[in-house]
Amino acid sequence: MRNSFSFNRRHLVLTIPILLLLLLITTVHSRYSPFDPSDLISDGVHNNQSLNQTTPSPFHLALESSAEETCEQTYGFLPCTTTVIGNLFLILVYGYLMFFAATYLSSGSELLLQILGPGIIGGLFLPILGALPDALLILVSGLSGSNETAQSQVSVGMGLLAGSTVMLLTVIWGSCVVVGKCDMLETENSAIDRKDTKRFSLTGSGVSTDIWTCYAARIMAISVLPFIVVQLLQTLHSTSGRRLAVLIGLILSLAILITYCLYQVFQPWIQERKLKYTRHKLVMSGILKHLRPLTDDGSLDVNAVQKLFETIDENNDGFLSASELKALVIGIRFEEVDFDKDDAVSKLMKDFDTSHNNKIEMAEFIKGIQNWLDEAMRVGGGSPDPGPRTHKYLDNFHDKTKKAHALLRPQEPEEGQSDEGVKSPRWTSFKASLMLLAGAVIAAAFADPLVDAVDNFSDATSIPTFFISFIALPLATNSSEAVSAIIFASRKKVTTASLTFSELYGAVTMNNVLCLAVFLALVYFRELTWDFSAEVLVICIVCVVMGAFASFRTTFPLWTSFLAFFLYPFSLALVYVLDYVLGWS
Repeated sequence: MRNSFSFNRRHLVLTIPILLLLLLITTVHSRYSPFDPSDLISDGVHNNQSLNQTTPSPFHLALESSAEETCEQTYGFLPCTTTVIGNLFLILVYGYLMFFAATYLSSGSELLLQILGPGIIGGLFLPILGALPDALLILVSGLSGSNETAQSQVSVGMGLLAGSTVMLLTVIWGSCVVVGKCDMLETENSAIDRKDTKRFSLTGSGVSTDIWTCYAARIMAISVLPFIVVQLLQTLHSTSGRRLAVLIGLILSLAILITYCLYQVFQPWIQERKLKYTRHKLVMSGILKHLRPLTDDGSLDVNAVQKLFETIDENNDGFLSASELKALVIGIRFEEVDFDKDDAVSKLMKDFDTSHNNKIEMAEFIKGIQNWLDEAMRVGGGSPDPGPRTHKYLDNFHDKTKKAHALLRPQEPEEGQSDEGVKSPRWTSFKASLMLLAGAVIAAAFADPLVDAVDNFSDATSIPTFFISFIALPLATNSSEAVSAIIFASRKKVTTASLTFSELYGAVTMNNVLCLAVFLALVYFRELTWDFSAEVLVICIVCVVMGAFASFRTTFPLWTSFLAFFLYPFSLALVYVLDYVLGWS
């Protein structure tokens, strides 16, 4: 926390002079005065045309036309310019201020999370705050000016939306794999924490994550549905039909946003439920592995099960009680996991006690073991035919259950972190509120000037605004998130890698629902034209490819980073070809 505060304080020291400089800068106008032809000295060569009729050079034309151009100051006092260098300077300055705002929003959110914990704060508040700078830039890109101006500037918002998504899933994702790589176990196909001896082996080193990161990737892939719906319905030829498509996409994106936030709120509860279920399966697989109740032909060894029943039945009353089952669980000694023994016994009673009399009869016990074997055969890949594999599937079932539990286990606190509460909650709450307020105010104040600077830079250089915003603006709004992700990944642990990639997928999900909802609202209520087929295609390709890639695996070898890196220039090239070669726009 102290390092974060000092980091923000250094940024504040740099920001104050920049703000003062912006207030002191004024717009400078000049005029171009061409030479009077009568003042020129003849070189002895005469043309048929008079000097007054000579066509000026293109350079002179550019100077004269630029002399007549003027710029409009944002808010009536912020500086503006029509030159390339001037607008580039303003983009850098305003971009830094947006980066500063994003940093304050991120730091304030983390402080608030330490005080209030997950749930409403972690599920609703933090994801929205993380996407706030992007959402504000998209909002102001189409909010001010006439419809014609808004239609021109709204491509800045689409460029930012596409650029943020693509950058997070390509450059940042690949960088996290590179800096977080560890040696991989060939047998278990998982990375070893903090062991990096294979250097840059494409298949021998990589990163591993938990199963919840896969779920986050699947949610991210689903979040592109509003893009697909809007784009497909744009094939309707009527204007009213296309407006209806935008409205449907807006409603769908808001519905996914609400659903995602609710999932984030209840995710700790869901995780705990799944963890308890996995622990129960671990107890079940441990008992089967210890008992091995199979004959040579792979069928249930009833005699062995009966002997086990009689051994557990200490009072010889012909029934098994909860206390007798607890003795069995304790006697097996599950070293792989620490769990609540009483809870484990309660679940075992539910599996066996089909008569619901709080006692397990011999027939119920045999039937329960048979059901366990059927489950083990299904999960462990057993074969009902006699042979050596009839016993091996019990080991496979136990190994898979252990791995599933390891992927679901709670993350341990990092070094330097503690589980103790915040020492001064009141002061921390006040500081968090100030950071959030400062970040929100700065982002709201300088989003519009940044969009104007990008638009003016595009006019001065004839570079489409989409490409400028695609490349430059995500560096401003996502730099804090990118640096944090790379630093976390460099700790080379499964827990930190899981957190890193989960945050990346979560940020992209918020881009695809919250920022898209803002964008679609602008298009619908301002009656703008939806003309972003190439951009939508790029977003869908990157999200679906990376989402499908990360949804069904928890280990990523080093070679996967090059796939991610490749998608960034591919996205730029695809938009250029579709819009400016094939004429999609």
